[in-house]
Amino acid sequence: MSYNIAIDGPAGAGKSTIAKRIAREKQFIYVDTGAMYRAMGLYFLRNGIDASDMGRISEKCMEADITIAYENGEQVVFLNGENVNGLIRTEEVGNMTSAISVNPDVRKKLVELQQRLAKNSDVVMDGRDIGTCVLPDADVKVYLTAGSNVRARRRYEELAAKGESCDLAQIEKDIIERDERDMNREVSPLRQAEDAVFLDSSDMSVDEVVEKILSLCK
Repeated sequence: MSYNIAIDGPAGAGKSTIAKRIAREKQFIYVDTGAMYRAMGLYFLRNGIDASDMGRISEKCMEADITIAYENGEQVVFLNGENVNGLIRTEEVGNMTSAISVNPDVRKKLVELQQRLAKNSDVVMDGRDIGTCVLPDADVKVYLTAGSNVRARRRYEELAAKGESCDLAQIEKDIIERDERDMNREVSPLRQAEDAVFLDSSDMSVDEVVEKILSLCK
């Protein structure tokens, strides 16, 4: 039987940082759902399908097989058996991914692929609707959040470290707007699963959050 950990929460809560650490500690697969969407975007680009052709996208997405595995300690995304790690981070793929991710059929197909992965492997998955929609039977569910000012500060420091100029007030405004969108969208809105543990990381270090989640797994 596989063991599944679901981590949901708003933008900037540190979900992927935490999920990757947990996966490393427990030797689980960290399922990067965003990378799976990007692989789907690459698939459509390769097939010359227009981002606005929703009918064709709905039809063709059924033929894509996308999975994640570990090779030499590195997470590898496979598209129909091919390692596409080096191909999915381009601007072109990003734009296509953004356009197709609103298609309900693409979403349905990827959720099926994610569920299959979780059924066959021990996984840690993070997102907006993992505990509520993708893995409703996960062994451990966490709703990870932090105050909008804390999340904005973290994002600001991340960008500043890369040498990008940014405005803290604007970042916080964007985060609040994104929360609003995520919580009120029609398909799979962001909300805490009834059986999820609420974790506010505003005053916690990454290590403390990781420790807390690992203790829940025991």
